[in-house]
Amino acid sequence: MGPARSRAGRLSANEMLAFWQDYRETGDQRLRDRLVLSLAPMVKYVAYRKIRDLPPHWEVDDFISCGVEALIKSIDRYDPGKGATLEQFVWTRIHGAILDELRRHDWAPRSLRRSERDISQAHEQFFGLYGRPPSNAELGDALGISMRELHALMDAIERSRIGSLNSLVLAEDDARTERIDTLPSDDETTDPERSAMHNDARARLRAAFDRLPERDKTVGVLLYVHELTLREIGEILGVSESRVCQIHGELKRKLRTELATDEQLSAAA
Repeated sequence: MGPARSRAGRLSANEMLAFWQDYRETGDQRLRDRLVLSLAPMVKYVAYRKIRDLPPHWEVDDFISCGVEALIKSIDRYDPGKGATLEQFVWTRIHGAILDELRRHDWAPRSLRRSERDISQAHEQFFGLYGRPPSNAELGDALGISMRELHALMDAIERSRIGSLNSLVLAEDDARTERIDTLPSDDETTDPERSAMHNDARARLRAAFDRLPERDKTVGVLLYVHELTLREIGEILGVSESRVCQIHGELKRKLRTELATDEQLSAAA
């Protein structure tokens, strides 16, 4: 049977070593699980320290899972003869596993990430000294690089920040919305103002079309809805193709006259 638990529920270094020794001697999985539960908060601590370095599309849960796996393996691989405590050894293994997972997911080269950290550190140091953020020229001087090099570096860092369009961001009203909904669009149908103008134009066009003579409306429906040729329409109406062409010209002139009071609506129609 393992040693008694500490009052706080967390095992001390000596208690951990005793549990570990009992586990190695007996192979009792319950002892290992007790060690895992005691050391598990370390995984979240390391993972959430690293979450500041994570792009939005990465899930911290993935790194926690990776850290828990490293924790379990480290208990089996621990060797007290090398001088480190179990907690120290586990910390090193968790930290290394999460860093490896971070690098595995990151397509940007390590040199770029080092430069990103250097820029951030120089920015923080300048702000600490002068109480304001540095200009690009001052930032370049602090890093010992030219403005061209700084701009190229910052562009490369910005391109490396790949994010999900479905990630949540704050909208203007402080409500959370998906990033894709905040992007500008060239699709006029997504613009409320343009959409309202288009619907208004369609309504006015429909009303103006309804006021046309019956033959003009028939020609319009056969031509634009059923997509018949002028010759086919002439055969249906019993008139020549040239007569159909005249009727078509008259109905377009009448519609333009009806909508001439608003050029934008006329163009949209």
